[in-house]
Amino acid sequence: MTRYFNTEGRCRPDLHYMVPLNERLKMIKEQFVDREKYFVINRGRQYGKTTTLMALADFLKEDYIVISLDFQRMSTAGFVDEQSFAVRFICQLEKMTARKRAFVERIDEDALQELVSLKDRTDVSLDVLFEGLSGLCEASRRPIVMMIDEVDSASNNQVFIDFLAQLRGFYLDREYSPIFHSVILAGVYDIKNLKLKIRPNSEHQYNSPWNIAADFDIDMSFSAGQIAEMLTAYETDHHTGMDVSAVADEIEQYTSGYPYLVSAVCKMMDEKLDRENAWTREGVEKAVGIILKARTTLFDSMIKHISENPDLKQMLYMILFQGERVTYNQYNHTIELACMFGYVVNRGGEVQVANRIFEICLYNLFLSEEELTNTMSRRAKQDRNQFVIDGRLDMERVMKKFVEHFEEVYGSNDRRFLENDGRKFFLLYLKPIINGTGNYYIEAQTRDERRTDVIVDYAGEQFIIEMKIWHGNEYNERGERQLTDYLDYFHQKKGYMLSFNFNRKKETGIRTLVFGDKTIVEAVV
Repeated sequence: MTRYFNTEGRCRPDLHYMVPLNERLKMIKEQFVDREKYFVINRGRQYGKTTTLMALADFLKEDYIVISLDFQRMSTAGFVDEQSFAVRFICQLEKMTARKRAFVERIDEDALQELVSLKDRTDVSLDVLFEGLSGLCEASRRPIVMMIDEVDSASNNQVFIDFLAQLRGFYLDREYSPIFHSVILAGVYDIKNLKLKIRPNSEHQYNSPWNIAADFDIDMSFSAGQIAEMLTAYETDHHTGMDVSAVADEIEQYTSGYPYLVSAVCKMMDEKLDRENAWTREGVEKAVGIILKARTTLFDSMIKHISENPDLKQMLYMILFQGERVTYNQYNHTIELACMFGYVVNRGGEVQVANRIFEICLYNLFLSEEELTNTMSRRAKQDRNQFVIDGRLDMERVMKKFVEHFEEVYGSNDRRFLENDGRKFFLLYLKPIINGTGNYYIEAQTRDERRTDVIVDYAGEQFIIEMKIWHGNEYNERGERQLTDYLDYFHQKKGYMLSFNFNRKKETGIRTLVFGDKTIVEAVV
């Protein structure tokens, strides 16, 4: 069967094109499992946790006995009390051993049967369960590694917290009471946040029984080089003639290596576009556009979390539209949640949106909340046909018409209003013009309260637009020089500058500046 790009559930190398995981698995084994660590792989949704766990179980099988359970298979009734939990836990273990003959051959069968028999007792509790597990580990011919996936399924249950407490107790006393060599839990939520979900707000949120866990600091995102390895395997099968390195770089630029997004972009190019012409920079752009228009679980989760956490929404809005530089602090609950869900990352001590696709999705969300009532957006929709000629975007005309409409609608507003919202109004104007064909994003390195660079990808062409607040002629000239340097970086000869000038003697309109071989079209409002 021909392999394909998978975005639904676990990836398997025999069925799917996927990034090779051996180096990552080797690091996890050497740095965590071999050192008898208990740890949690907590990452955002669809970040490859289950794929990593299953691959790790196979990777460890020569040196360890791996018990792999999934709490998503345990119903709510399984967490009602200790006895229900213990019985369901043993039942999952029994089913797993029945499926894996190699497991039974390597474990002490008498100890296993003694543990399984506990499910028939009417007084089975967590204490009894762990005594049975300790006996199993003591009699085992090889060290036992316990993996539990989808621990979020248990996160609202006190019995699961008590289960963690038992693990902690045996971990601390394992010299005298044998227990698992290593324990690996996987889920979205960090274990220290589980207490927060079941205790009253007045109680301390970091009082977790899982303070024995080692920090899992292995990067699970994919680099451009790793993406290129996957694309090389695809190219070997399909012979598209793609520039593997260039396409991998472009995918990484949009996704920052978020595993689901990497696979989704490739899947769209393979299945939704003309395969012979899809594997190009423009193909990546089109694939991203398809993803952003689709209704996905990942985006649904992000929108849900934003709507349920007003502080999170406000922080993201300030970063995106007002250029606020938010200092990363791991003890700030809003920042911690956003990082845990995978929506933001810590880059150089600052909170930044995790990847370009998330950023576009968030811009689209925030802008859509105002699009229907915003005058600039309505004007852009009315004028749209005059901006696209023979399939090409006339950005100079976009700038010219924006200046006209902005002066007409907002020219009399106060300075603070324009400083906070002027750039947002340009995006509200731009969005309906390129919607359906192009994408736009903000270059994070230049986003601040004074300057923001917008990159527009449209039908294979790229437009660089610097938006800035006027701070005098000297600052403006420095901005022009910065833009020419930036054009070099993007290999462009023409750039655009949108200046919000609050000088009463300002001259609004469009002018063209030439710097060597570079042309800058500057619009002033």
